[in-house]
Amino acid sequence: QAERLDPALEGRDLRLTGRVSGLPQRGEAGWRFGFEVEQAAGLDGTPVRLPPRVQLGWYGSVATADETDAERPLAAELRAGDRWQLTARLKAPHGNLNPHGFDYELWLWEQGVGATGYVRAGPRDEVPQRLAHTWRHPVERVRQAVRDAIFDYLAPDATDAQQQRLAGVVAALVTGDQRAIERSEWDLFRTTGVSHLMSISGLHITLFAWLAAAAVGAAWRRSQRLCLAWPAPSAALVGGLLLAGLYALFSGWGVPAQRTVAMLATVVLLRLSGRRWPWPTVWLLACAVVLLADPWALLQPGFWLSFIAVAVLFATD
Repeated sequence: QAERLDPALEGRDLRLTGRVSGLPQRGEAGWRFGFEVEQAAGLDGTPVRLPPRVQLGWYGSVATADETDAERPLAAELRAGDRWQLTARLKAPHGNLNPHGFDYELWLWEQGVGATGYVRAGPRDEVPQRLAHTWRHPVERVRQAVRDAIFDYLAPDATDAQQQRLAGVVAALVTGDQRAIERSEWDLFRTTGVSHLMSISGLHITLFAWLAAAAVGAAWRRSQRLCLAWPAPSAALVGGLLLAGLYALFSGWGVPAQRTVAMLATVVLLRLSGRRWPWPTVWLLACAVVLLADPWALLQPGFWLSFIAVAVLFATD
């Protein structure tokens, strides 16, 4: 609660220095991205205290300080981990709260976002400057590179709506970036009952873990020295778990991914130790691990859908 925006700073132009966090989202109106604030000051240079993380919109074109054109054409793209200095106008997080609808303000609270706002990049504003490329968010940078490569390959023509929709679905399935899918596509998926297949769920990660374990086991058996050092079945279990964990991390580390990795890790540890636990114990342990990592997961509908669905599957097996 202490990391919220001071009401006295709302609506003021502030000079921020910090890093782009998360996966920047580019839309028709501009960019939306998370920003980790390192330093902040008023336009007169007076330091101010801001929340450590804010959510910003950058509408229109993105330009660097070496641009001299009055229209400031697109000269640079936002990359996760890049360090910027820019002018922004902030406000306290607000959102619509409708019955059975998405609570945007609660979601910002769960993400640790203490303020929202937009970048001031008009003709009379100081031009934002990209200070340096950093690797403070390596996973997000890799996800963004893969997502952009998918769009470049599948939708080279930015004006082709069909290509953009197809690229968005593929990007969501590969990188877990659900916001790459357009709203009209989500409406279609909900109507047809396949929306859960468009996000990286426990099904995807479990299937990946099974394939990875089979591949690691097959490769391990080709080496006599490795088999003598450690049994191939044990190596396959650990290798599948590690690769599944990396895939879950790459896909955004959502609640379904956390739950699946926790359950897979429990099963692997039990198998390696020669123990057999009843499924309610494994289920509760995975639930506890997820909540220790992210207590706010209790407020997410996906948390309850994931764990209740798994419990039903276990109970009816």
